[in-house]
Amino acid sequence: MSQRLPTHVTVGALLRRVNDAGGLAVVRARGEPQGGAILLLIAEGRLVRGMERMRGLDDRDMLVPAGPTSGDVALVEDYWQARRQRDPDLWVIELDVAHAERFVAETIL
Repeated sequence: MSQRLPTHVTVGALLRRVNDAGGLAVVRARGEPQGGAILLLIAEGRLVRGMERMRGLDDRDMLVPAGPTSGDVALVEDYWQARRQRDPDLWVIELDVAHAERFVAETIL
C-alpha cells in the first residue's frame, strides 16, 4: 500500500512552490480532497498540454500525457471539462511557470 498524501495537501504544496518561483498556478476545478485525481494543464506560450499523475504497475507515481496533443487551447479546455463531467473528483490545475514538469515531479511524484 502506498503512502500518498491527500490530494488537497499535494495541490497546496504545488501551488505554493510554483507561485513562490514567480510562476502562476491556478486551481481550475477542485476535486475530492483525499483521493481525487490530478490533471495538470501546462501553459507553454500560446499552447497548453495536459499531464496526469498515474500509478504505474510498480506502484510508483508517474506523469503521463493527457488529452489532445495539438496544444490547441480550445481542444484542451473541452477535454478537461468533459473529463470533469465524468469524474467530479478530478482536480484541474493550470501551471504557467518555466520547467513546469520539474515542479510537478519534485512536488507530487
